[in-house]
Parts: sequence; structure tokens; C-alpha cells
Amino acid sequence: MIIARRELGGYFATPVAWVFIVVFLALQGVLTFNLGNFFDRNQADLLPFFQFIPWVFLLLVPAITMRLWADERRIGTIETLLTLPITRAQAVLGKFLAAWVFCAIALLLTFPFVISVHILGRPDDGVIAAGYLGCLLVAGAFLSVGAALSAATKNQVIAFVLAVAVCFVFAVSAYPLVTDFLSRNLPALGAIARRVSVISRFESFTRGVIELRDLIYFASFIGFWLFVNAVVVAHRSAD
Repeated sequence: MIIARRELGGYFATPVAWVFIVVFLALQGVLTFNLGNFFDRNQADLLPFFQFIPWVFLLLVPAITMRLWADERRIGTIETLLTLPITRAQAVLGKFLAAWVFCAIALLLTFPFVISVHILGRPDDGVIAAGYLGCLLVAGAFLSVGAALSAATKNQVIAFVLAVAVCFVFAVSAYPLVTDFLSRNLPALGAIARRVSVISRFESFTRGVIELRDLIYFASFIGFWLFVNAVVVAHRSAD
């Protein structure tokens, strides 16, 4: 928790946090109300909001994680961090939790969207709550990937590009264009691609359906990449 508080304070000590929040809210507003045809649909729900948020996270979450470990390695403070009376796993988890809480704060600031829907109609609050839970899990999944890749390089730009690329693969892996291609050429990979897609798992939450298998998927996904993060940190610190 000490590491998490330190990292979270570090976000708001620089313009990065405020720029992220402003860009996030602006993008979600434009995409939801303009491209999502929010008012033309005549439905009191947040489906357009939820449809676009994974793709906004795909671009913005790596911007949060690119400095998590890459910056520590670049300025040489990673050695100091790892000499503190904490384990590497605690350091990895602390940094991840700080980034996740930051994303949760950004999501909380979208409350005007919820208020707007309640003014315009009578939405299903259960569906909205499930959608927000799904958003938080998607953010956690992308954060875990970005953190692991940030630990693998000193260059923040490289960390950003790698995180966007890997997260994009997990985002589009269940799209028909991808699954059809894999089914024709690599049938085994086609079946796996459908199962590991972050977006397809998230869609259940946007319908108000919270299934145990989806929760297990996100927990396993995040746990796996945090394990990779810890292994990479251990390997790099031994170099």
C-alpha cells in the first residue's frame, strides 16, 4: 500500500494525470454523443458509452503504464525501490494497484453520463453498474499488460507501442475477420482466439450479465501478466 500511495501521488504531482483525465472524458463525450448517436437512439442506456470505452482504454492505458517501470530503469531508481523491505511481488502489485485506482477515479468522473441518462429516462441501474464493473476489469487487463511490457524496456515510447500492440491483439482476437482467418489456416488458434478476447468478455457486462467464468478470465488474465511483470523485474534487476 505504501508503494501504491507513492505511485498514485506521483500521477497527480505531474500534468500527466490531468491530461489523461481531460482527454479521456473528452473522447468519451465525443464518441458517446456524436458517433454513438446517443440522442437518436431514443433509449435510456449507456450502451454507446460502453461500446467505445475499451478502444479509448486501448490508447490511453498504455500512456499510464509506459512510465511505471521504464522510468524507474531509465533514471536508475529501480535499484533503490528493490532494496526497500518489500518483495518484488509487492512492488509489482503496488504499482499496478496505483494505476488501477487512477483508472477507477477517471471512471468515477464520468458520472455526468449516468446523470444524463437518468434525466432522459429510466435506465436499468443494474446494467449500468455491471457495465462499469466490466470497464474497470478491462482497464485492469490492459494495465497488467502495459506494466509487464514497461518493465522490459527503459524507453517509454517503446513500452507504449508494445502495450498498444499486445492489447490490440487481445481486443480484436474474437472479431470474425480474425477468427475466420485462423479457423481456415490454424483451427486450434481460432478456438483459442475466441476464448482470450477481452472485448467479447466485456460485452457480457454491457448487457448486465456478470458470469463467474468472465470474472475468472479477467482475474487469470491480470494475474498472469502481473506474474510476467514480476519475472521481468527479477530478471532485469539481476542484469
